[in-house]
Amino acid sequence: MRDVIVIGAGGGGPVIAKELAERGLDVLILEAGARNAKPEEEWRHLENDANNPVDGYFRFGPSDRSKPAWLRELPQNSFLWQVSGVGGTTLHYYGNNPRAAPGVFRGYKGDDKAAYDREHEFPFSYRSFIPYYEWVEHTLPVQTAAMGTKEEVFLEAAAKMGLPLQRGKDITRNAHRPQENAILQPRGNAGRTGDPDKLTYPDARGCTFCGFCFQGCYEPRGAPRNLSAKRSTDTSYVPMALTADKWRRGGKAATLVADAFVIRVDTADGEARGVTWRDTNTGEETSEEAKVVVMAGGCTENPRLWLNSGLPNPNDWVGRGYTDHHFDWLIGELPRYTGSSKGPGSGARCDFPGRGGLENVGLPPALQAFSATFSDAGIAGHYDNNVGLKKAGADTLGRLVGPDLRRALRNVDRLLNVLVITDDDVEAQNRVTLSSILPADENGPVPRVEFHQRARSRRTRRNREYLAKKAAKLLKAAGAREIHRVAWPPLILHVHSTMRMGHDEANSVLDRGCESRAVKRLFVADNSALPNSLGGPNPTLTTQALATRTAEKVFKRYFDGDPWVKTDTPVVSTERKVTKAVRALDL
Repeated sequence: MRDVIVIGAGGGGPVIAKELAERGLDVLILEAGARNAKPEEEWRHLENDANNPVDGYFRFGPSDRSKPAWLRELPQNSFLWQVSGVGGTTLHYYGNNPRAAPGVFRGYKGDDKAAYDREHEFPFSYRSFIPYYEWVEHTLPVQTAAMGTKEEVFLEAAAKMGLPLQRGKDITRNAHRPQENAILQPRGNAGRTGDPDKLTYPDARGCTFCGFCFQGCYEPRGAPRNLSAKRSTDTSYVPMALTADKWRRGGKAATLVADAFVIRVDTADGEARGVTWRDTNTGEETSEEAKVVVMAGGCTENPRLWLNSGLPNPNDWVGRGYTDHHFDWLIGELPRYTGSSKGPGSGARCDFPGRGGLENVGLPPALQAFSATFSDAGIAGHYDNNVGLKKAGADTLGRLVGPDLRRALRNVDRLLNVLVITDDDVEAQNRVTLSSILPADENGPVPRVEFHQRARSRRTRRNREYLAKKAAKLLKAAGAREIHRVAWPPLILHVHSTMRMGHDEANSVLDRGCESRAVKRLFVADNSALPNSLGGPNPTLTTQALATRTAEKVFKRYFDGDPWVKTDTPVVSTERKVTKAVRALDL
């Protein structure tokens, strides 16, 4: 019998696995997708090869790309962008790691308290959570993003708008700042040349400014896996978990099995007792017992697994409350070079507590075209879909096509993109259920993901319009000659809360320790456990900090362990030593 089985090796699973393995527990990690052992040979900078949802290597599907992707039912115009494989969606994320707004936590006393979704707040204080943030920030590590031209243009425009520069990590006022991200700073030749012969390790270290974050990071070429520039979990927490016996006294190396799709959580007497998984290559099924089971398969697959396992759902909140930051997208055409396709994908942001935020996002050409044609508002200048939106200070509204699209794309390095990331309310109608239309796949009944785009709460819609206007104002301050508001439908990417923790049993699945109320010894450690949309910031850092906290709860409740993160613990010096030791490993 294992001590702990972790389902999923994406953004959260490897974190809890590392924390428990280093304390001597026997941890098994099961991942449905592939483990890319040699990314430098297996990945490329070709956008379609990576991101095609049917057969791209970053689709949600089995490692054998000749087999079909795994099914989901999407009854609305939307795109569910999830990646299978060790590292999960962190494989193509931009590494942005801002903290959540303090206003989304219980006990917040700021003057803007009413601006947040108070019904679905974190069931503990922001102050008590800071040590967990610090632990993750020094493990990855999280640093100020490397700056390029697009960041300079964005931040200068934000300053012209009158927004002050935010110098701390706590989001307490309208302000602009460089991103806090988990991409190693460029060193040596990195960031100084585009000559690939000079961008190999060790002559180049950290981010090489290649601009292809969405295709997976294997830069600089020749670097050890755990020194790849972008700190996806496959290059950070996974190596730490698998080598816990080498660098932590008393630690025990975790075991990782890829191509293992968990099809059932096994229970007895109201407790999780293990799991059954299916080998995606052979079809063989295996069951294994554990003292504790941790679900970390993501906001869509966790509810699906729960429902397919026949687990109790007494308040009908399993799968409900799906949030997505109600994205929108504005593109500015500038008369000068912005370097939009170069460097880390997103290195600058503006925060508007209680509303959400704005991020600069740079894209290579094909993804830039996708971003300009993904719309819920019709074709700009030709017809609309009666969505009731306004241009919000932009020149056009809707999808760019034909000559307008060609003009915008003739030089992507003269564009400046602004992503609107709304603090959206947790809404019960946005949910995951099991499809009654699509047939079951080899892993069981498939999920149905519902987003009622035009029935969002008044606050959510008001926040989106407020931020779209701010984005247009920023692009004008940057000197944009023409501004396009694309009006995205749901891009199911920054997603949270389908297995949410909370203080109210009536509208949450998990208790304060992220343990299921309905099934004991069953925990959740990914974005689906988050109780709300964080005020708008990107979710990964908060998910990983929460997974660290959840590991502590598992250790204390079921393995008689002592807590290891306290407000008076010198986590900075401790974790720096750990990170340094792990980086020294050539994995």
